[in-house]
Amino acid sequence: MRVVTIRHRRTGDTLVERAGWYDSLWNRFRGLMLRSPLPDGEGIVLVPCNSVHMALMRMALDVVYFDRDDKVVKTVTGLKPYRVSFGGRRARAAIELPAGTLARSRIAVGDALDFEPASAA
Repeated sequence: MRVVTIRHRRTGDTLVERAGWYDSLWNRFRGLMLRSPLPDGEGIVLVPCNSVHMALMRMALDVVYFDRDDKVVKTVTGLKPYRVSFGGRRARAAIELPAGTLARSRIAVGDALDFEPASAA
């Protein structure tokens, strides 16, 4: 599995240090179900993805949906277990983050994201 660092293109701020790139059917379906909460600085990128379900989840998440140009089309804060979120027609993929990440970031709809290989840890 590919691991990336995600940055805000305009400011250079890091949104997440290490995010798994989930692009297989099984990884996207499983996501974070029945797993421990994500530590701060970690997340997962679901590609392709235009909706997120929180079935069998143990924690709330922040979600960032982005389009084919890596521009944010929607953000969702504190999505709770057993809820569903839809990114809309333009959403190509989603980033799942620990709840509270978006409140600490300056990411907003229309912002562009950069994805680069994460440094080995």
